[in-house]
Amino acid sequence: MGLRINTNIAAVSAQRVLSKQQGRLEHSQQALASGSRIVKAADDAAGLAVSENIRGQLAGIKAARNNAFNAQSLIQVSEGGLNEISNILIRLRELGVQAASDTVSDVEREFLDQEAQQLVAESDRIAKSTRFGNKALLDGNGEEFEYHVGPFAEESENVIRYKIEADATTGTLGIDGVGLADKGDARGTLEAVDEALVKIGKMRADFGAVQSRLQMTTSNLDIQNENLTAAKSRISDADIAYETSEMTSAQILQAASVGVLAQANQNGASALKLIG
Repeated sequence: MGLRINTNIAAVSAQRVLSKQQGRLEHSQQALASGSRIVKAADDAAGLAVSENIRGQLAGIKAARNNAFNAQSLIQVSEGGLNEISNILIRLRELGVQAASDTVSDVEREFLDQEAQQLVAESDRIAKSTRFGNKALLDGNGEEFEYHVGPFAEESENVIRYKIEADATTGTLGIDGVGLADKGDARGTLEAVDEALVKIGKMRADFGAVQSRLQMTTSNLDIQNENLTAAKSRISDADIAYETSEMTSAQILQAASVGVLAQANQNGASALKLIG
């Protein structure tokens, strides 16, 4: 090839290679800085689409997991109220047994009856005041709750429905008219307490069943979150070893391209010597 001064092909070629190595260097630096293999959509369009879909699904799973935990909290509040009512019933049994015996007089039975009436009133207050936010839980209103525990819209796959039918008011339990004024009333109170304890046990079993289901739900969401996070990592996370090698290679070739370009820029000077 002859000597030319109008077009320096060697310099153009060196510039092209230099630009390419500069791009490799910048890409590897961006990948290392961001921790992501896909720094722009052109790097892997399909991988980016899948990765973003998984990222959206992960966000939905985290929100659904919070919903499931809040649903468990609601059930725990309900069950806690029933536990206190159960404690009251057990205390009423204790007072009833004491009042049913002639080891106490009518005067003492009156004192026992005073405590019993206060306990019955407190049981009713607990049933009517146990709430989660503004939702009554133990007054028998029969409200149905929907817990969205999945990342998608399909109700059949992502919604748990639970109707709270617990009614722990004293009227429903049958203890609103109990008394310990005499031995007959005391024995009637014991019968009413026995029946009320069975009803409370059924309500608590119902709450326990749905709480167990919600625990399985959160466990499944945790597994999904773990596996999807791993999948997203494999698709989009940068391989630090590879990117470091790319950066080192690009730096060396960039330096070589700069040296070659500097030499190529001197080619025209050789032709000028011939003119001189």
